[in-house]
Amino acid sequence: MKYIIYRTMKFICKPIFALLFNPKIEGLDNIPKTDSVILAGNHTNNLDALLMLYGPKRIVHMMAKKELFNSWLKNAFFKSMACISVDRSTHDKKAKNTAIEVLKDNGVVGIFPEGTINKTDKIILPFKYGAVSMASKTNAYIVPFTITGKYFKRNIKITYSKAYKVSADLEKENKKLENIIIKLLKENNKWII
Repeated sequence: MKYIIYRTMKFICKPIFALLFNPKIEGLDNIPKTDSVILAGNHTNNLDALLMLYGPKRIVHMMAKKELFNSWLKNAFFKSMACISVDRSTHDKKAKNTAIEVLKDNGVVGIFPEGTINKTDKIILPFKYGAVSMASKTNAYIVPFTITGKYFKRNIKITYSKAYKVSADLEKENKKLENIIIKLLKENNKWII
């Protein structure tokens, strides 16, 4: 069975994650049940990827930094968890092509368009174009999400916004995605500098 480790980890980790962090989830029904989808949102903590495992019913292929794959054991584990290795120092065509193949197969790709954890006093870092570019090339839906609160304060919350499709104007679409996420963050009013 494909992704048996993913499903097993979800079964084991979900109650532990709930007990430790008590995450709140809003808008889970905004994630289409069958079509290709890109989940794109802000990045606050290394635990954010586990939040993707916690909520959606579908398998989420997370775009993850290549440093997580730096031994054969880690490489095997993260690949079995449906992660896609990304070299952030280059325009990683292999990673992008792998994600596009997932989307062409009506899968779900999770991406943090900031490209790294935001440790600044800005509400978000400037978005890279990967999410909107892949959505444009595959006609996938984008579902913007926001993560607010703090894990160890047990007030973490993820909010999924409505799914939408993008046009070929990547600059306009990237700015639109940024603005949706900024608006959601301000509405939740829980992001902490």
